[in-house]
Amino acid sequence: MATMTAIPTQPGRLTVDFEDISMLRDIKKAISMLRGVTKVSVSRSKRLTGYEMARRDVEQGRICRYDSLDDFIKEIENG
Repeated sequence: MATMTAIPTQPGRLTVDFEDISMLRDIKKAISMLRGVTKVSVSRSKRLTGYEMARRDVEQGRICRYDSLDDFIKEIENG
């Protein structure tokens, strides 16, 4: 006589990034048709303000420093 024990598994999560938002409905429908899919949800990223984007640039080192405005203008003209 054989016995079988179910081993609980943790639910998995899949993140899909895409640019054409018009495909959202079709993608949700296709994913929900897969066996084992229990829920399909959409989360949209929060739009950052200009200040928040600038702070992120500073934190990630995406800034340039110039000694004067003239140096900055020269960089732009040569760039």
